[in-house]
Amino acid sequence: MTGMSTSPSPAATPRGRTARFPSIPFWAQILLGLVLGALLGWVARSGDIGWLQTTLAKTGDLFIQLLMVVVAPLVFFAILVSITNLRNVSNAARLATRTLLWFMITSLIAVVIGLAIGLLTDPGSGTGLTAADGGDPKKKGSWLDFLTGIIPTDVITPFTELNVLQIVFMAAAVGIAVLQVGEKARPLLTLSESVLELLQKVLWWVIRLAPLGSLGLVGKAIYKYGWDLLGKYATFTADIYVGCALVLFVVYPVLLATVAKVNPLRFFRGAWPAIQLAFVSRSSVGTMPLTQKVTERLGVPKEYASFAVPFGSTTKMDGCASIYPAIAAIFVAQVFGVHLDVRDYVLIAFVSVIGSAATAGLTGATVMLTLTLSTLGLPMQGVGLLLAIDPILDMMRTATNVAGQSVVPIIVAAREKILDREAYDTADGSKLDADPEPQPALAAA
Repeated sequence: MTGMSTSPSPAATPRGRTARFPSIPFWAQILLGLVLGALLGWVARSGDIGWLQTTLAKTGDLFIQLLMVVVAPLVFFAILVSITNLRNVSNAARLATRTLLWFMITSLIAVVIGLAIGLLTDPGSGTGLTAADGGDPKKKGSWLDFLTGIIPTDVITPFTELNVLQIVFMAAAVGIAVLQVGEKARPLLTLSESVLELLQKVLWWVIRLAPLGSLGLVGKAIYKYGWDLLGKYATFTADIYVGCALVLFVVYPVLLATVAKVNPLRFFRGAWPAIQLAFVSRSSVGTMPLTQKVTERLGVPKEYASFAVPFGSTTKMDGCASIYPAIAAIFVAQVFGVHLDVRDYVLIAFVSVIGSAATAGLTGATVMLTLTLSTLGLPMQGVGLLLAIDPILDMMRTATNVAGQSVVPIIVAAREKILDREAYDTADGSKLDADPEPQPALAAA
C-alpha cells in the first residue's frame, strides 16, 4: 500500500544481517567460568558427588589437552617465522639483544623479591612437614642435562615427548638457515607462514573455550584440594601470590611508567585477556597467540612482536623461574633443616636468570625447581612436598609470566622509538573478541 511508511524489522539490520544479542566480553566469560567452577567444585566436594567431580575433571583436562596438542608445531613454526621476520626490522640484532637484556633484568628483580619474601616469612617453618611427606620427582633438572638436553637426538622425539627446549633449538637453527639460504628458501618460509596461521586459527578456537576450561580446572582444584591442603602450605602459598602480585602490579607498572613512559593502566586494559587466559590455562605457550595479539594492539610493531613474544613464551618466566624457585628453595631448606648462606642466595639468583629456559613455557615448573635444588645440594624430596599444591600456585605464576612477556617488548619498543603510542593509549582488550572471527593480527607472520 503506497503512502505508508514501513519500519525495518527489529530482527534485521541495514545490510540484511540478523541482529545478535549483545556479546559478553571475553574477560567476563572467563570470570563467570571461574565463579561457577569454584561453586560447582565446592558442591562436588561437600556433597561428595562423583559424577560432578568427574565432569569437572574431564572438562578441565580436555581443555588443557586441546591446548597442548598444537603446542609442539606452534612453537616450532612461531620461532622459525619470528627469526626470519627479523630481516624486516631495522637494527634487528640490537632489538634482540635489548630484549634478552630486559628479560634478564626483570628476572633478576623478580628473584630478589622472591628471596626477600622468603627470608621475611620463613615459609617452611612450623609446617609439620617432614621428608616422609615428599618423594623424588619423576623429572629432574641439572646443568649437564640442561646444556646437553638442548640438542635433540632426532627430529621426531622432541615433538612426541613435547621437549619445548629442543623444539626451540631446531626452529632457531632452521630459521637462521633460511636467512642464510635466502631466496631459494622462500617456498619453505611461505609454507611455514601458512602453517603458523592455520595453527593459530585452530588455537584461537580452543582459546574461545577458555570459559568452559576455567570452570572445569577451578572446579577440579576446589573439590580435589579444598582448603585442607592450604593449611600446611598457607605461608608458602601466600608468599607465591604476594610475590607474583608485586611483580605484576608494582614492578611492571613502575617500569612501564619510568622506562617506557607510558600509562600502566592502559597496559592492563589492553593485556588483561591474555593475563586471564594464562591464569586459567597455566601455559605460556598455549597463551602465546593471544599474548602476541594484545602486544601488537598495544603498539608494538608486528615484525618485532612476532619475534619477542614467541621468544619470551619459551624463556621469559618471572613467576615460574624466578619468584617460585627462590621461595621454594627457602621452603625446602627450612623443612629439611638446611642452612642457606649468602652464596646460596646468589646461586638461586644465577639459576633463575640463566636457567629460566628450562621451564619451556609449559604447565608447571618442576624442572626449574629441581635444577635450583640440585645446584644448592638440597634434597629432591622437597619437590614432592610441593607437587600437591602446584596447580594452585601455577595459575598466578603463569599470569605473571605472560604479563612480563608483553611488558618487555613494550619497554624495548618504547626505548627504540618504534612503539605506536596512539595505539597503546587506545588499546582495549575487551574488544579482542568483538568480531566473530579473530583479527588478522592474531596470525602474525
